[in-house]
Amino acid sequence: MSKLHTASVTALLALAMLLPAHALARNFRASPLNTPSSQTQRGGQANDHEIKGYSLPPEKYEKAVDYSRAFYRLYFVDTLWGLLVLLAILDSRLAARFRDWAEGGQAKEGRRPRPRLVQAAIYATLLSLTYSAARLPLHVWEHWLSLAYEQSVEGWGMWLWDWTKGRIIVIVAGTLMIWLLYGIIRRSPRRWWFNFWLASIPIIIFAAFIEPVVIEPLFYQFEPLAVTQPALTRAIGNVVERAGMTIPPSRMFEMKASAKVNEVNAYVTGLGASKRVVVWDTTIARMNTPQILSVFGHEMGHYVLHHVWKGIGFAVVVLFVCFYLGYRGTNWAIRRWGVRWKIRGVDDWASLPVLAVFLLALNFASDPVSNGFSRYIEHQADVYGLEVIHGLVPDAPEVTAQSLQILGEVDLEDPKPSAFIKFWLYDHPPLDDRIKFALSYDPWSKGESPEFVK
Repeated sequence: MSKLHTASVTALLALAMLLPAHALARNFRASPLNTPSSQTQRGGQANDHEIKGYSLPPEKYEKAVDYSRAFYRLYFVDTLWGLLVLLAILDSRLAARFRDWAEGGQAKEGRRPRPRLVQAAIYATLLSLTYSAARLPLHVWEHWLSLAYEQSVEGWGMWLWDWTKGRIIVIVAGTLMIWLLYGIIRRSPRRWWFNFWLASIPIIIFAAFIEPVVIEPLFYQFEPLAVTQPALTRAIGNVVERAGMTIPPSRMFEMKASAKVNEVNAYVTGLGASKRVVVWDTTIARMNTPQILSVFGHEMGHYVLHHVWKGIGFAVVVLFVCFYLGYRGTNWAIRRWGVRWKIRGVDDWASLPVLAVFLLALNFASDPVSNGFSRYIEHQADVYGLEVIHGLVPDAPEVTAQSLQILGEVDLEDPKPSAFIKFWLYDHPPLDDRIKFALSYDPWSKGESPEFVK
């Protein structure tokens, strides 16, 4: 999933405790960039011949196809399984039992009810642990695939600890969100969906602000790029100056993720004082300086073009639709099956899995729209990256194509995704399209004006 989706995923995750926790643990060993030997040892196939499009040798081609297909299947199975688990929790009346335990038998005469926040904490913990335990085999399968296809090097003990930290974060955030949600429902049973949507906007912004400084360091180590790679930082400074922008070195970080993964990547994240560009240390280890500058140019495009804010704005619109449809669907389902599920009403804690069913289904249905928007802004970042390194990096289109080829080789990107998969799952344009665009984009020779970097 794109980093630009982090805020919306975090908000829905905290509310329903049902979406994948990949927003909580993203994205690697640095080597010197200024020696001739290090420049020639990097790049793999990308430096061996002229690139015309994304291609892989036969053995790696089959491996990439198998790996990609496995994750496509996992995505759809996980969504269906999540819906079935939530429905089973309702049909078995576990949701009602969890409510009774959370309330502590407050309906019994003479017993003082527990504070609502305590009830929310108990209910969130019980529901989250049950749901997470039911989905644990799929998480195990996902990690096994990453190990089998050499995308991950994280041992099972460390993986389980990361998974546990993710559950703790979900329970804490979920408790606060559930407490807020049901407080709003009790005060405004007809307009709660709108009022909660309004309340979610500052929460989303706050989540996007704190994620890089509070959440991500729980899973990965970060160091200032100027400390670990001073020569690279100076080269990046030239690109920043070329753009007429100010991105101080204090906003550039190297992520030490090589202890867990082999993949290469970089991203932009955060808001305001927490906004930053992050380069994985595997990217630094596998690419030479010009190739890294092309990657940085793309990420700086997200930074300069305000894509984090635009992503949040898009997520807010999607959430508006999801909350309204979730409101209508939850009311309808409780009227029809509430007695069977022992749910007293929409303001009952036990109604949360009902709302979660609709939010999970709506999140799944909205993926093509969200990913289409993400592909659009990723293409903008590709354009910006090509423009900002033009004149600074010799043969910039070829260098950009090399960096994308390396990314595909290491990350086992699908060389031939189907039209359906591209439409439903791809938050970036397919790699072959990106490489061919990089090689063909040349407004300067045509006497045309660049789109972003004039």
